[in-house]
Amino acid sequence: MSILVSKLRQSTAAAVLALTTAAFAGDALAKDLTITVWAGGSNDSDVYRLDAIEMAADILSREYAIAGEDLNITVEKKRDFAGWEEFKQAVTLAAEAGSAPNIVVTSHLDIAPWSQSGLIVPVEDYVDMDTWPINNIYENLLDITTYNGVVYGLPQDAESRPFFFWRETMKKIGYTDEEIDALPAKVEAGEYTLQNVLEDAKKAVDMEIVEEGYGFYPRVSNGPDYAQFYQSFGGELMDSETGKLILDKQAMTEFYQFFVDAVEAKVTRKNHIGTEWDQWYAEVAAGKAALWHGGTWHYARYTGKEGLDDFFGNIQFSLIPAGNENGQANTITHPLAYLLTKQDDEDDIEIAAQLIKIASEPRINTLHAIKSAHLGIAREQSNIELYANDRWAAEATRRLLPHANAQPNNPNYGKFSEIMFKGLETAWTGTKSPADAVAEVEAEMTAVLGDDLIVR
Repeated sequence: MSILVSKLRQSTAAAVLALTTAAFAGDALAKDLTITVWAGGSNDSDVYRLDAIEMAADILSREYAIAGEDLNITVEKKRDFAGWEEFKQAVTLAAEAGSAPNIVVTSHLDIAPWSQSGLIVPVEDYVDMDTWPINNIYENLLDITTYNGVVYGLPQDAESRPFFFWRETMKKIGYTDEEIDALPAKVEAGEYTLQNVLEDAKKAVDMEIVEEGYGFYPRVSNGPDYAQFYQSFGGELMDSETGKLILDKQAMTEFYQFFVDAVEAKVTRKNHIGTEWDQWYAEVAAGKAALWHGGTWHYARYTGKEGLDDFFGNIQFSLIPAGNENGQANTITHPLAYLLTKQDDEDDIEIAAQLIKIASEPRINTLHAIKSAHLGIAREQSNIELYANDRWAAEATRRLLPHANAQPNNPNYGKFSEIMFKGLETAWTGTKSPADAVAEVEAEMTAVLGDDLIVR
């Protein structure tokens, strides 16, 4: 089997010729193989994270058959995890028991800790990174799946986290259709800031267009979205030279103060954190909130389960606005990635690597992108009619991705994010002032992160 797999790393024509020759020489082999793939954070819209591997297995088996070899691949799929923590725990426990899934679809933030623990292996050791379709993947996405100069995974999707406006509410507080259409450009240029967000949200509440607490309706739990607001006030997440994480106390204080101001202005609820996600989705899709933030994949939920018939007629979207002159409009992409786990049988890893390579081809990835309202991973996807003709995919790609950055591949970033959000929550709920909350964040980050933290 290893001989056959090694031939797959050659050019397709050469590999087919070699394998066909071997077959006619009487050296044909047969192999029955089970490949397991587990996907975290996935729902009914994200089935192609798993189904793409099944499609790839069918293609690879057909290629082997044409070359005179029998490769029978059974793909076992699993996505029914209670949440991200349960998924990660299941992967870790399976690895400790020697039964890790061959392929995991997970956050790029897992690359640093899982590579250090030996749970995953570099994808660049098993596929030629200079060949199609990998050489067509956006370089910034491949950078995100790289740790210490080594490419550990292939991006499975891309996304972004925009700011949203309910058009009818914006019109009722005084905006024309033309002004609403111009908002994304004004946000990008720094001409519409988070201060304007508070002003418009307060108008909507004061005019009783929306209820108190629904002028600005944020995410209900921790997530990459909140790092965007830190960046809006000039905060940096990681030092590019050292790879260390950065606590900018001034930016963090102003970030916290913004949400305190939102509560005090009665445009955001004091007890908003912890709201049920189903409630949140239903409310924003029904126009109950004036302004909010979320993910590009929310489009699928709004237009699907929530029954929003005319997304573009009801909703405008942009980058997250700048908070002050030190920051800028921004958005964070948080792509999931295909990762290969360490296995006793190298042939299993080789085949799994070929499957994620095939699953990354533009037409296959586009099925996932459009069904789940994610963004494509490769340039050629703009040539796929399904992608090119989808207004959401086209506009979100053009408007958001050029400005997207990612959370750092630092093994301690998860702790950084948790501490940052805990501080935000104490300020948001009035338990501590923003300054006191940041002081507590500094103390905890210093204790937990040690030399991996730069304090400014």
